[in-house]
Amino acid sequence: MSSLGYLIKEGFKNIFNNRMMSLASIGVLISCLVLTGSAIMLSVNVSDIVRSVGDTNETKVYLSDDIEKLDAVYKKAEFLKIENVSEAEFIDKEDAIKTLRDKIGEDIYANMTGAGNPLPYSYNIKMEDLTKYDETLQKLKAVPGVESVSSQREVVKRLTSLSALITMMSFWIILALAIISLFIISNTIRMTMFSHRFEISIMKSVGATNNFVRVPFIIEGIFIGVVSAGISVGLLYVLSDAVIKAVKTILPFPYTPFTSIMWYIIAGFVGAGIIVGVLGSLVSIRRFLKREGNEILGW
Repeated sequence: MSSLGYLIKEGFKNIFNNRMMSLASIGVLISCLVLTGSAIMLSVNVSDIVRSVGDTNETKVYLSDDIEKLDAVYKKAEFLKIENVSEAEFIDKEDAIKTLRDKIGEDIYANMTGAGNPLPYSYNIKMEDLTKYDETLQKLKAVPGVESVSSQREVVKRLTSLSALITMMSFWIILALAIISLFIISNTIRMTMFSHRFEISIMKSVGATNNFVRVPFIIEGIFIGVVSAGISVGLLYVLSDAVIKAVKTILPFPYTPFTSIMWYIIAGFVGAGIIVGVLGSLVSIRRFLKREGNEILGW
């Protein structure tokens, strides 16, 4: 146990002695972990949006501006005759403008009621089978008096495509940063070992085992990984909540907050940080462990 305490102390001493390279290693690893976490959050929330659209299953149908209210009400029967349409809820233009009252302000709202209301009559349509969505959509558009049809599914389709693109880009960026992290951490450990080459030479000469020499540098790599993981989690916690609040004002879908999956991400980040740190240490130390005494010093 006394030897373990000494080795841990030496590991932290190595970090302080090579603090600039250690900071560089931590910075690159943070970038890698934050990008990974962002890709995870994006994937989870896009899945939530798709699930939400599947649950609500609503398609908005807007009628022509010149259609009378009575004719607009009677359109319900036409919509319900369409195969795969289960519900058709009529939305009066006056009710529609009331939902915007808080957003547009009282002054504008007063001028947009009655004859000044620019909104059309509309319907919320629900379908029984979403696999027949495109076919049903074409039938809705063919109904006389229908001006346009909009659906959240189009938003989801675009978000899914964007998510796939970002995920692919994130994968290659993360892979590149992971390799760079290993390279920088390896060089950090290698510089530490070079500065301690006399001590390593003496230890090897008096019979120190490879593990005894290896442990301080592994501890250094683990510390770099754990610190990087902790800072990355903090950054994701702040950034993800801010992004979700901003996106909610544009796309009012349910979103998964970072706190809901925080412990899974923390476990993954700490594990990834330790693995990268240990690998970086093992890669750099392997060459020195094969030498002894004067070979390490180059004599």
